[in-house]
Amino acid sequence: MRHAGKLIFSLLVFFALPALWASGVKAAGPVPAEDPVTGELLIYSVINENATKALAELFTRKTGVKVDSFRAATGELVNRVIAEKDAPQADLFLGGAESQHIAIAKAGALDNYNSAAVPGIPAYTRAEDGTWTGFCVLTLGIGVNERRFKEKFPGKAYPQTWDELNDPAFKGELVFNDPAASSTGYLFLQSQLQRLGETRGWDYLKSLAALAGQFPPSGSAPPRLIGTGEYSICVAYVHAMQTYAAQGHPVKILVPPKTVGEIDAVSVIKGGPNRLNARKFVDFMLSREAQELFLSFSPAIPVNPEAKQPEGSISIDKLDLLDYDSELAGSRRDAALARWQQEVK
Repeated sequence: MRHAGKLIFSLLVFFALPALWASGVKAAGPVPAEDPVTGELLIYSVINENATKALAELFTRKTGVKVDSFRAATGELVNRVIAEKDAPQADLFLGGAESQHIAIAKAGALDNYNSAAVPGIPAYTRAEDGTWTGFCVLTLGIGVNERRFKEKFPGKAYPQTWDELNDPAFKGELVFNDPAASSTGYLFLQSQLQRLGETRGWDYLKSLAALAGQFPPSGSAPPRLIGTGEYSICVAYVHAMQTYAAQGHPVKILVPPKTVGEIDAVSVIKGGPNRLNARKFVDFMLSREAQELFLSFSPAIPVNPEAKQPEGSISIDKLDLLDYDSELAGSRRDAALARWQQEVK
């Protein structure tokens, strides 16, 4: 009778899990000691809902594995994975900057998996211990409205570097984000401090701020403002500017040396019920086919060098990224923003 009771309990847990998954309620129970071979995969996703669905459908067609997904904001899902680490409900965390995956890994909630599915992918796009694997890079660049620039600055060359951007001739024609209101703006502020050092960095930022026509709070505003021709030059994410270029706006995108980027990553959740399928999905996300599909929803820079990119976009082998210390940037945030408010803006 003791064994029969255990069997009944196991069956009840098995049939209850789908309902718990759908409702988002955390199910109690032991983490499986072995990797069961199943035809399922449960994903927590922070990327676009349509992109999540399309990738899941392609993965199912290629592997036969059924995918269920739950999409929410990054912070919510980071907290959920950490809270569920003793009884994980999902197998995979899809999307979000590497800093978010690092936070989950530090909490002990991510598995170690170094995919060898695609050779030639830059080492900086993955964790050495295999806790996260990047599938695309989001990087800051300089955007130029070619029509307005030629009208305002006939015969002048486009700024190719961060230092060339700091040209008094551009006064009133430059727009970039307020770092106190925008994570994009703060990333730019900290990247310049880390590129130049504190003293030269602040001198650079003060000089550049004096040229700005405005400091919008939204990261999407600078690409829109140059896309519509209201300003000549902006600092913004390359993928956001690429959206306007793809729509036919006269937007030229330049990626300076020592720029800064964030890596969108995927991670295997430690103790998830379908770890083998989760690893298959990591391999899948590095494939040319999956990366090209993702690019159709978000024109980022794929880590697979064979993935076809939109015309005019930047290849990953052309990036010269700053060795950016995100933990240092986080620890200095309050002091840096206070100084920005007092001395710059």
